[in-house]
Amino acid sequence: MKTCRILLLAAALTATSLAQAADLKIGFVQTERIFREAAPALKAQRKLEKEFADRDASLQKLAKNTADLQNQLAKDGATMTESDRSRKERDLAAMNRDFQRLQREFREDLNTRRNEELAAVQERANKVIKEFAEKENYDLILQDAIYAGSKIDITERVIKALADK
Repeated sequence: MKTCRILLLAAALTATSLAQAADLKIGFVQTERIFREAAPALKAQRKLEKEFADRDASLQKLAKNTADLQNQLAKDGATMTESDRSRKERDLAAMNRDFQRLQREFREDLNTRRNEELAAVQERANKVIKEFAEKENYDLILQDAIYAGSKIDITERVIKALADK
């Protein structure tokens, strides 16, 4: 008799839990896709490209000059005087050091700015997702799941909502 009551209570709790779970409205958002496709993310990418274009061009020019000097040294090194070759080798070593330093600084600055821009996009996306969830009566919206079925993927709708704002 006691075992029967416990089983009935367990069955009732399970049925209640399943009924409550059926009422849940869950959504899923692919954050990476928002960073790739959403209008604010694309705008941020263009802004970064414009902001760093001059430095990138300068780095490309320095790389070309370094390669040209290295080729000249390889081609004419045997016919140069010892002092000319030694001076050009020192110049090449200095150019290589400068290039590597400038390239490292460029990457660090670009990564810092990219992280700042992506944080702003993420903040904006989170605001839109929250507004969307409240408007559409979602109980839970997940980001970056290992697996989510297409039924609950609302990424496209969030991207459109970001474009409208």
